[in-house]
Amino acid sequence: MSSGSIRVLIADDQQMVRQGFGVLLDVQPDIEVVGQAVDGRDAVAKVAELAPDVVLMDIRMPELNGIEATRHVTAHAPGTRVLVLTTFDLDDYVYEALCAGASGFLLKDASADQLAEAVRVVAAGDALLAPGITRRLIAEFSRMNGRPRGPLKARVGTLTERETEVLALIAQGLSNAEIAERLVVAEQTVKTHVGRILVKLGLRDRTQAAVFAYESGLVRPSGS
Repeated sequence: MSSGSIRVLIADDQQMVRQGFGVLLDVQPDIEVVGQAVDGRDAVAKVAELAPDVVLMDIRMPELNGIEATRHVTAHAPGTRVLVLTTFDLDDYVYEALCAGASGFLLKDASADQLAEAVRVVAAGDALLAPGITRRLIAEFSRMNGRPRGPLKARVGTLTERETEVLALIAQGLSNAEIAERLVVAEQTVKTHVGRILVKLGLRDRTQAAVFAYESGLVRPSGS
């Protein structure tokens, strides 16, 4: 493997899942599986030891569940991104994992190409928002959470009008290129706005920005 390979840790309590994902990823020329973890506590320890670029994190694991493990990893290993693995696209734990700092989620029945692309997207610092299912999940559980949170709503006021507009479009799952086309500006301009939004709101990435947009009430789930 080249030094530029994306280093991946696979955390799942099922050996067949770990081995299966390992086989699928190891054939990718730009991805290297550097380790496996059998539960959340093991995942936290392996992240500290191996410093992977991406962790494929199962949510339901013994010892320490994937949500708590994700929270620990994102707090103590800012250079490591977490990609949550789940069996169901509307698993209520997924929303909690996104709030804990995960950069996106992937269904366990994803194809080899989808798995590899998801790892690349997350490693690049982007978030898995494109496949509309993530937007539906965020919308569904923000609706369940009730009214917008006052403190979050106040923080939206720190953004400029254009930044607020960009944040709303991020929450709708649009990419930088799509936002640039919608606003008739250069893509680099959108990247600048996104960067400023994350800094001003103290957010890790686009997934957290989307969650924030719903929870602050800036964007309303469809039908509400």
